[in-house]
Amino acid sequence: MIRFIAFFALTLFFSCQSEQKSIPANLVNNPKSASGIQSTDVPQITFNKVEHDFGRLIQGEQVIHVFKFTNTGSSDLLISKVSASCGCTASKYTRDPVKPGQEGKVEITFDSNGQRGIQNKTITVLTNGIPQMTTLRVKAQVVTTESY
Repeated sequence: MIRFIAFFALTLFFSCQSEQKSIPANLVNNPKSASGIQSTDVPQITFNKVEHDFGRLIQGEQVIHVFKFTNTGSSDLLISKVSASCGCTASKYTRDPVKPGQEGKVEITFDSNGQRGIQNKTITVLTNGIPQMTTLRVKAQVVTTESY
């Protein structure tokens, strides 16, 4: 029984150890505190546009659109996560901190393989700034070669 408990404790200890990329603590900033006082020294993400229409695509085409943004805040902006609403949409994004006044990008690839008809996909961008979550949208009308 003691061996089992020791084995379990060691397994738990080593499984909780993970190597994560550390970021400076000053980048993790909650603009609203428990006191209700809002900090003015925060990053702010401002996209040029939040929606893109690829138009009519032939089923199987892969298309790319780059959403550009600017940090209009007063401290470094960090994108912590970008997630898409389906597996047919992939993303690449600026991973380094974006200084105030600088630009970054979120690149979206839409794969129309297996898709048909009008497609509306969403991409969620999480940041350390205001807003903390932004939803980007891409849409397309996917047709087969027979109906084109």
